[in-house]
Formats: sequence, C-alpha cells, structure tokens
Amino acid sequence: MTSYTLSKKTFTPIPPEKGSFPLDHEGICKLAMIKYMKCLYENRNENTMCRSAAKDYLACRMDNQLMAQEEWTNMGYADQVKET
Repeated sequence: MTSYTLSKKTFTPIPPEKGSFPLDHEGICKLAMIKYMKCLYENRNENTMCRSAAKDYLACRMDNQLMAQEEWTNMGYADQVKET
C-alpha cells in the first residue's frame, strides 16, 4: 500500500484579463444578442457576415458596463467607425 502526502497550497483564483464578464441577467442586451445569433444561424455560422451585429452586441455590453470599455481597433474593428 502506498501513501501520498498532499502539500497544502493555498490557491487564490485570479480572474482572466479578457474573456470573462458579467452575465446579462436583466436582458439589457438580449435583442442585440438575438440579432447576432440569428445572423449566425442564417449565414451558417460564418461570423464575417455578422460583424456589424457582433459590434452592436459588444457596444451594448460596453455601454451598459457588462464588459470593460475597449478600443474597437483592439477588437478587430479598425476598419469600421462606431455608429452614433
């Protein structure tokens, strides 16, 4: 019989810098999300066809503090200007 000694190390979780954000529990951006998902469905998940819908969804999330504000150029939208 073999015994193992487990060292007790304290693990402190650190949230990821990007890729994790609060859920939209109140459905603030639900319409934009549905528009994006519908676009993906209609275009056989070809996301390049749905860039404007994705941008609208991300803008909604940023505008409502559901994700950190980020420059559009850092998100792959250098070729588009944010509509006001």
